[in-house]
Amino acid sequence: MINITPLDKWIKEKIQFCCNSTHSDFTNALEAYQLRKINETIDHARSNSPFYRRMLRNIPMEPFVALSDFAKIPFTTPSDIAGDPFGFLAVRQNDVSNIVTLRTSGSTGNAKRIFFTNDDLELTIDFFHRGMRTLVSPGQKVAILLPGAISDSVGDLLMRGLSRLDVRSLVYGPVIDPRDAVDAISSFGAHCLVGIPIQVLDLAHSWVEADIKQSSIENVLLSTDYVPRAISRTLQNLWGCRVFNHYGMTEMGLGGGVECEALDGYHLREADLYFEIVDHETGRLCPDGVTGEVVFTTLTRKGMPLIRYRTGDMARIIPEPCPCGSALKRMECVKGRWSGIIYLEPDSRLFLSDLDEALFGLSGLLDYRATVSMRKGRAAQMHIDIYQAEGAALKKQDILHALNRINAIQKSISSNALMEPTITFSSEGRWSTTGTTKRKIVISTEAEYT
Repeated sequence: MINITPLDKWIKEKIQFCCNSTHSDFTNALEAYQLRKINETIDHARSNSPFYRRMLRNIPMEPFVALSDFAKIPFTTPSDIAGDPFGFLAVRQNDVSNIVTLRTSGSTGNAKRIFFTNDDLELTIDFFHRGMRTLVSPGQKVAILLPGAISDSVGDLLMRGLSRLDVRSLVYGPVIDPRDAVDAISSFGAHCLVGIPIQVLDLAHSWVEADIKQSSIENVLLSTDYVPRAISRTLQNLWGCRVFNHYGMTEMGLGGGVECEALDGYHLREADLYFEIVDHETGRLCPDGVTGEVVFTTLTRKGMPLIRYRTGDMARIIPEPCPCGSALKRMECVKGRWSGIIYLEPDSRLFLSDLDEALFGLSGLLDYRATVSMRKGRAAQMHIDIYQAEGAALKKQDILHALNRINAIQKSISSNALMEPTITFSSEGRWSTTGTTKRKIVISTEAEYT
């Protein structure tokens, strides 16, 4: 039997909804709540944020009467924040408890600064407290493999949320030395791990290398980046555990949604965030079931409200009801980022997720770097640099065989738009992401490979 997501009861409590009513009654009540909160957010942002005062100057002051009217509001983009972070501040600077600085990869090099009040942080702690009920029970232990040394960092906030469940936490931090992490986690007796996909994969292989016969690990929660299904399957096989996905980013308050026991899409934090899926090119709303770009609006944040913020993530709303029985929306696990699409030909798109599913399915592969050199009038070149687990014996032919199963690559090689990929095995050590940057395919216009 699949238990209903704990977010269901939590959100009903937050919107003061009677739990004995029907699903449709709940949906109507939630939408009415979201509409009211959207109007409050717009009013708060217009009154207190210099950026939104400018952006909303041509939007009528009257409250919206339907959620569909909300699509009239322009989008907010990451470059908007990077260009004027203090313009988004909607409280006095003395009321700011935490500032998170995010470096961008754009040409300007400007940093995004995300502001939180104490009340904003409490909302995140409460979400962690409720969402983690799916993975742990009172008296159990969680190893947190996320930044947590600084007060109000994500690992610290998660620990504080877990303490309300009477759950002990080991805030280990990002995995730098997997062998050391294995020793610490096995000695702690963790029942649950929370960490970055690539790092947890590396940890699992090191666990096997250490020949630890028994593991207390029952559940793993992966966060901070797109989670390839191949990594989830590998962790399930190595540890015999369940693997859950969490969706969140700093801009949305670190937490946006988490899977239930059905392991079939995120249940969303709908009392604090309003989600839309829009066409990446046109910006128009996508119907449920259609993949587009994730856009969100904060409903309860005071320090730095964000209105129709474009995430760059690819996903869709799942139209079918969840097997757990919740009436909450489910969003399909993010497939990657729109910026990560490579057009090998006008009608042939290569996604990072294509490479992930093909390569992480290979036994012993821990990480890879992909570079595509696009050369005008000549076939593109692809180079894959592989990092594999100790004792693994992957061969170049194994890598090529996996790559050639990808339709976009196969088609582009056949039409001479892409040369056969070149493969090397890294000797530079581990390069697992820290979670502060998203994995991507690197585009080069100059690289030459032999």
